[in-house]
Amino acid sequence: MTFIKELIVPENKIELRKFDGNTLSNQIVDQSNANSSKICILDLETTGLDKANDKIIELAVKLVSVDNKTGDLNAILNQYESFQDPEEHIDEKVSMVNGITNDMVDGHAINWDSVEEIMESADLIIAHNAGFDRAFMDRYLAISKEKIWICSVNDVDWLSRGFTSSKQELLCIWHGFYYDSHRAMSDVDALINLLAHPSNETKKPVLDLIENASIPTYKVSAINSPYETKDILKSNGYFWNGDQKCWWKNLLLGEIESEKRWLADNVYGGHFMGIVEEISLTDKYK
Repeated sequence: MTFIKELIVPENKIELRKFDGNTLSNQIVDQSNANSSKICILDLETTGLDKANDKIIELAVKLVSVDNKTGDLNAILNQYESFQDPEEHIDEKVSMVNGITNDMVDGHAINWDSVEEIMESADLIIAHNAGFDRAFMDRYLAISKEKIWICSVNDVDWLSRGFTSSKQELLCIWHGFYYDSHRAMSDVDALINLLAHPSNETKKPVLDLIENASIPTYKVSAINSPYETKDILKSNGYFWNGDQKCWWKNLLLGEIESEKRWLADNVYGGHFMGIVEEISLTDKYK
């Protein structure tokens, strides 16, 4: 666990401040230019964790302009937030996490035209745990399936930056601020502040995300792997695909050959027998 140096005051105390989006908006002066990316930051609150069947109950999107060289925020270009009535009872445990009740969402509906306008104008979409948010958005909005999604959990090497967890709340605390978490726009604003935080003078995290948006990834599927190798596959970062009945892992191009050798030696008895497939940039996190 690492706090940024600027937080440590005399007597080894840590000072934290409450952050809200109004502070963020007041600090930005429009400096958009040709060397900028338009990024949509997105967050959802849902009725549960089932990506195929649960429903959105709150959505927030914010379109920002980011300088491609410095990672500084140039401007907030557009934003939208809304509750969504799921037309079913919200479980009490869900309400305990995000504070959203049935009464709060009653009669509310997301204006999907407004959301589509923001997403369509974005060069890429960022979410903290993009695989979760994208699964819901792809169900609700066709334009989501055509966009490049980047994950601020997986596409920033937080460990190399000195942080032992990629949880948003912890990362924000380690950067000196806390916020009202698990409400959609509050989470969006906090993520923007984190990714472009001024303490990252060498390279802001948002620049990692912009760069990774154009780097292809590859899926290695350990098809027909012996059952007794499941634990070693899992320990090496593989996930089980119940539909395809195989273990899989995403890699960068330069990691493929060493991974094939590892599979040959540890899973296949000397000869690689898996499958390697390139993932389209727009298919990442689908």
